[in-house]
Amino acid sequence: MDLIAALRTFLRVAEVGSFSAVAEERGVTQPAVSRQVSALEEHFGTRLVQRSTHAVTLTGEGRGLVPAAQQLVDSADALQERTGRRRTKPVGSVRLSVPVSLGLYFSSKLDSLIKKHDELSIELLLHDGLRDLIEEGIDLQVCVGEVSDSALISRRIGAATLLLVAAPAYLKGRVAPKEPADLQQHDCIVYRWGRDDVWWFAGPQGAVPASVRGRFRANNSEAVRRAVLNGHGIALLSHLLVVDDIAAGRLRVLMPAFPPTRLPLTLVYPSRRNLPPRMRAVIEFLSETVQADPALRDDSSVQTISHTEVSGAD
Repeated sequence: MDLIAALRTFLRVAEVGSFSAVAEERGVTQPAVSRQVSALEEHFGTRLVQRSTHAVTLTGEGRGLVPAAQQLVDSADALQERTGRRRTKPVGSVRLSVPVSLGLYFSSKLDSLIKKHDELSIELLLHDGLRDLIEEGIDLQVCVGEVSDSALISRRIGAATLLLVAAPAYLKGRVAPKEPADLQQHDCIVYRWGRDDVWWFAGPQGAVPASVRGRFRANNSEAVRRAVLNGHGIALLSHLLVVDDIAAGRLRVLMPAFPPTRLPLTLVYPSRRNLPPRMRAVIEFLSETVQADPALRDDSSVQTISHTEVSGAD
């Protein structure tokens, strides 16, 4: 038995006092209406109406059921209406996990998304690391590098541009590195997971790895940036974090002949099936926001590298 449908029928019978009148309204037979009410009586284990050849009247139990039945039907209607909106427009909350530098960049752009969709809300989670989407209830995640988890849907939306930087205070009295091998003679500030002791650069003959070492590590790119500004060493950081520092002279770009290898930005989510409008709206926003920055657009210089091999990238 469809309980909500049966309650709707019962409420209408209670209102007009006739099985036949309700049947005529709904284009069904009188016995069909009667059977729905009888099914309710069997479900609740009590008689709800008194039947006669002239009219249908409610019993005491039937009158007592009316307010609760109306409340339940109203709630079902409200739920259906809300669910219907969710199928056609972005409604509800999206938990979005992104690396720190991208999170700071996105947070300055989110106003346009929220104004466009007045029933959409965003929870922005800043993590320099791959999270467990299912366990942590994350809807979308932007990662640096390729993601090979077959349980996730992955989509490349851009590429990270990294810069090798150091503060004038660190470089004072030192010879700045000219090529990747020179980094072995310097204090390098590293972060991330996996092979964070190897940085990759684009050379005339292709990708060039450089083993690096240092006395300070962090799992947060903003912490690395602050350490670099304080003159603790050389770091590989997203252009989003250091472009203002470079313009102000607080940091210098090193080894221009060997730019750091660009890495793919990958958007991942648990399933493509029945993707709700709120998710589609955020995916569209992420793609458009990334493409708006030339230094984040994908191109042929992007190296395919797995997420666990990412080194010093954000």
